[in-house]
Amino acid sequence: MNILVTGANGQLGRELYDRQGLARASSKFYFTDKEDLDITQKGDIEKFIDNHAINAVINCAAYTDVDGAENHQQAAWQLNEAAVGNLARLATDKNLRLIHISTDYVFDGTSHRPYREDDEPNPHSIYGKSKLAGEQHITRNNAGMIIRTAWLYSTYGKNFVKTISRLVKEKEQLKVVCDQVGNPTYAGDLAMALLQIINVSEEMKELTGIYHYANEGVCSWYDFALEIARLQDASCRIHPIESKDWPTPAPRPHYSVFNKKKIKDRFLLRIPHWRESLERTLQKM
Repeated sequence: MNILVTGANGQLGRELYDRQGLARASSKFYFTDKEDLDITQKGDIEKFIDNHAINAVINCAAYTDVDGAENHQQAAWQLNEAAVGNLARLATDKNLRLIHISTDYVFDGTSHRPYREDDEPNPHSIYGKSKLAGEQHITRNNAGMIIRTAWLYSTYGKNFVKTISRLVKEKEQLKVVCDQVGNPTYAGDLAMALLQIINVSEEMKELTGIYHYANEGVCSWYDFALEIARLQDASCRIHPIESKDWPTPAPRPHYSVFNKKKIKDRFLLRIPHWRESLERTLQKM
């Protein structure tokens, strides 16, 4: 199986690159980013697929600057909606397996129980709306599999863990939001899950539907920051604040907890607790 991975320079793409050797020997990966392949151009993708005999696509590419999307809406819609439409149409036309990575921001965050895959989306930000529109290209045509994830971090790129890890060493005090709750997700764990799914899918004719993946356990950003500081023996004092005291251009969901039963049962996944994965990540850093 020849597998195209888009968004290869992002957190998840780089974690997948590091773990590609754990896939079946018959799997060959092609890692591309915007410099190598512009997925907003359908013709460019089709040419790449034909030239490399691609059988499957893992789309990790996205416009992920949540606040930036409010001011750069065209760029967000191009990458999060139009590009996914291109991939969905090509997956259907060429009988490709497509796995698309989406987000908790498709929900409004008002639930009081973990979100299931069949819960009604209601995004409030441009980022969330554009990501939902991308999903709809896939679901309308039954063109592939959607995996929603949340609070993604890794040793690569810019993310909450790396920022807080640095700040608790530099500052005596920090303020962190305490009324947004979710599942921190280590991109390395999601990469491992994707490889397991790909390995299984070689024996499956179809790989479709929506699934939720995040690390086990629940916390607020404040709790998350406290644990980052504790694991590094940092003396920085961290104070809880409300979202209203830290205004942002894009609204954040107050509740982003996922029900992950569907993906665990279907692919026999063991998902680590967020504390376990955080400790491993900080050790790597």
